[in-house]
Amino acid sequence: MEIAALSFGGPTGQIAVMHRLLVDRHRWISDRRFLHALNYCMLLPGPEAHQLVTYTGWLLHGVRGGLTAGLLFILPGALALLVLSALYVEFQQTPLLQGLFYGLKAAVLAVVVEAVIRIGRRVLKNPAMYLLAALAFVAIRQFGVPFPAIIVAAALAGFVGGLVNERLFLVVAPRQSAADAAREAEYLLSTHTPPSGRNPTLGSSLATSVVWLLIWWLPVGLCWLLWGQESILVSEGVFFSKTALLTFGGAYAVLPYVAQQAVESHRWLSTGEMMDGLGLAESTPGPLIIVLQFVGFLAAYRQPGTLSPWTAALLGSAITTWVTFAPSFLFIFVGAPWIERWRDNRRLSMALSGVTAAVVGVILNLAVWFAVQTLLHSGPTELPGWPRTSLGELGTLDWVALGIAVGAGVALLRYHVALGWVLSAAALAGWMGWKAFSEMPGGMSIPL
Repeated sequence: MEIAALSFGGPTGQIAVMHRLLVDRHRWISDRRFLHALNYCMLLPGPEAHQLVTYTGWLLHGVRGGLTAGLLFILPGALALLVLSALYVEFQQTPLLQGLFYGLKAAVLAVVVEAVIRIGRRVLKNPAMYLLAALAFVAIRQFGVPFPAIIVAAALAGFVGGLVNERLFLVVAPRQSAADAAREAEYLLSTHTPPSGRNPTLGSSLATSVVWLLIWWLPVGLCWLLWGQESILVSEGVFFSKTALLTFGGAYAVLPYVAQQAVESHRWLSTGEMMDGLGLAESTPGPLIIVLQFVGFLAAYRQPGTLSPWTAALLGSAITTWVTFAPSFLFIFVGAPWIERWRDNRRLSMALSGVTAAVVGVILNLAVWFAVQTLLHSGPTELPGWPRTSLGELGTLDWVALGIAVGAGVALLRYHVALGWVLSAAALAGWMGWKAFSEMPGGMSIPL
């Protein structure tokens, strides 16, 4: 719950928070085990941050731990966005929240940059790893190469490169030095600690798959029986189940697809409303892909069928959230036991080392994207006197957002201030700046 409450800004910031709490503060899982789990989750469709926290819970306490960790990671963001979605429908202008969220977004930029630095230090051990990270960044940033293709290429590069020079590509290595082994012993779950639960078999994996497929599709089937095939709830269940299987690369990779389908094909909401939902999701704790809940809420509210609008909206929000995250439990409970069983396989370790290096490049791309969104073309441009500097074709630089981001970065990286305090201070600073300029002549009216 603590991770979920402090996780803002998409998977990059969430993974950074998880590493800070699980590895550095509580010392529940070693850095090597954390990176090994991260490698596997990056290979899966769906929200990797949610899968990583579920994987970690499973490692510590088996299926019960995975369920508890996964569900509690979703809960704060889902509840917060449910309330904000209702407020969005009921009230079209909330300047106070807009100011708070403005400050939060700037602080999240610092969290994302910190994630690149922290994970990069632990992963980029040699020139080969730096090269893979740089190639991944250029591929996704400049050429728009799909995320799955980058991951597959990185895994192949790690595997083939390891055959040529194993020392360079066996970063997450099965063997350890005496010093590494001593550090590992400090963790509750070290490299050599076996996970909870039995060794996997084909039969157990098949049984787990059947159980979770039934759990995944049962709510959709019930909606079909109660309200018919044409119900908006059935349409949302089917559409967002398909979306859950296409979300390689995290929320930012799937949002263009969702926006196109929800806006142009289904006409559930407008482009502006989709962007509003993304802003709300970025400013609430938990996985960024929770923005799909906002889409499900609005779609069901506007097409309630025989239900009241608010009842339909609540059910639409619930079924959208469930079919978005249920597949992650299936992937972890079926796949994680096999990944752990093969953890000491040197060839697999080399392939996953390549994936880890590429992930740093992908996260760096997200950091650049977030910086552009936060510092350029951002802030209340309608307000007279708002401190912005023209950058030509790039637009304008928002000095208020930059100041908040730099302050948050210094607090996190230099003084190691707790993330909750940093986010709270940034939200307050954003609101104060927003309020100060809104009181200038001309006033303001900002739609949420």
